Amino acid sequence: MGALIILLGIVIFVIGGLFFLVAAFRESIWWGLACLFIPIVSLFFLIVHWRVAGKPFLIQLLGFAVLAVGAIISPQTLHR
Repeated sequence: MGALIILLGIVIFVIGGLFFLVAAFRESIWWGLACLFIPIVSLFFLIVHWRVAGKPFLIQLLGFAVLAVGAIISPQTLHR
């Protein structure tokens, strides 16, 4: 069960990331390329263009939260 929740969280996170990139490319091709290849630019884009980038960012946060819940409830194995 935990693995399915983790997988769902990953899917939601990736979808949010794709929406974020689409928002960046809609602003300009330079924003899109910079967000794609320079990680710190994504944070700057989020701050400067919150109106278009906020919703995809929140979707990513939701995906991360779902992933974290799945990781917490999944059974842990100990290897000796």
